[in-house]
Amino acid sequence: MIDIARSTVLVTGADGFIGSHLVEALVARGAAVRAFVQYNSFGRAGWLDTLPAETRSAIGIIAGDIRDPSQVRAAVQGCGVILHLAALIAIPYSYRAAHSYVETNVTGTLNVLEAAREAGIERLVHTSTSEVYGTPQRVPIDETHPLNAQSPYAATKIAADQLALSFHKSFGIPVTVLRPFNTYGPRQSARALIPTIITQIARGAGRIRLGALTPTRDFSFVTDTASGFIAAAEADTAVGKVTNIGSGFEISAGETAHLIAELMGRTVEIDCEAERLRPAASEVERLWADTTEAARRFGWAPSHGGRDGFRRGLERTIAWFCDPANLALYGEGYQL
Repeated sequence: MIDIARSTVLVTGADGFIGSHLVEALVARGAAVRAFVQYNSFGRAGWLDTLPAETRSAIGIIAGDIRDPSQVRAAVQGCGVILHLAALIAIPYSYRAAHSYVETNVTGTLNVLEAAREAGIERLVHTSTSEVYGTPQRVPIDETHPLNAQSPYAATKIAADQLALSFHKSFGIPVTVLRPFNTYGPRQSARALIPTIITQIARGAGRIRLGALTPTRDFSFVTDTASGFIAAAEADTAVGKVTNIGSGFEISAGETAHLIAELMGRTVEIDCEAERLRPAASEVERLWADTTEAARRFGWAPSHGGRDGFRRGLERTIAWFCDPANLALYGEGYQL
C-alpha cells in the first residue's frame, strides 16, 4: 500500500486540464509534487500558472518534452510514484496528425516506462481512455470489454496501454492502468462538448453549434477523476490491472446541451454542423462505465455520480466558465 502523502510524485501532463486538478489534490494531501510540463519559450506552465500562490509554491515544475527520453529520465529520478497523463487527446486533430499522436502517446509512454524501470519506482499509474472501447457491444462497459479503436487517437492509447501492461508482465514494474470516462469541469478545453456549449451560451448565442447529438457519454467531474488517480496509485490491488472510473450514468450530447441551457436560464436551438462530425465509422455511439472494479479494488466512488451529481458538477463548471476572467481565456470560434 502506497501512502501518497509520504511520496514524491511525478505528474506528467501536469499543465493540462486533468493534470492541474490532480496536482492541486496531491498538494492538498501533503504529497511532494514534481510537475512535468510541456516546454515553451514563454516560460509558462499551462493551468498551473492559475493555481493559488500557496499551491504553486509547493510544486516543483520541470519543463520538458515527453518524447525526449533523457528529459523524462531526469524528471523521474528521486520519485516514488509516477502519474502519467501527458498525451495528445483531441480526437479530430488525430485524423490530421496521426504521426504526432504516435510520437507523444506511444513513444512518450515508452520513455516513461523505461525511466520507471531504471529508477525502480514504487508505482506508475498510466492514463487510458474510454475511447479504446469504441461503440460498445454491451453496456455498462466493464474492463473485459473488447478494445476497438475507431480513431487514430484511440489506437495510440490502446498501444500505450498494452505497452504499460507488458512492462508489468515483462519486468515487474508496478503499473496500474486507469481508464477514465469523459472528464469535464473548470479549465477544460473549449474543443470538448460541455465547455463549447457553455461558452457559446455565455456569449449570448441563441443557436449553438455542435456535432452529433445522439451519442451518449458518461461524464465524470474532474475532482472525481483526480481522486480516482490517487486511490489507484495507493492500492496494491490495482497493480497489473485496468480499472474504469466514471459516473455510472449516460446522457446524450443533445440532452446535455439542453440541460446546460436550463441551468443557465436560457432556451437554445442546436445546429448540427457537418464539419464537427466525426467520419461515420469513427463515431463512438455510447460510453457508459461499469465502475464495480474501482469500488472493489480501491474503494472509489464518484461524488458527482448519476443525474443529480451531473447537475451539481455542471453548476460548478458553468460558474467557473461564466466568470468573465475565465471566459476571456477562451477565444471565440476556436474549436479543434
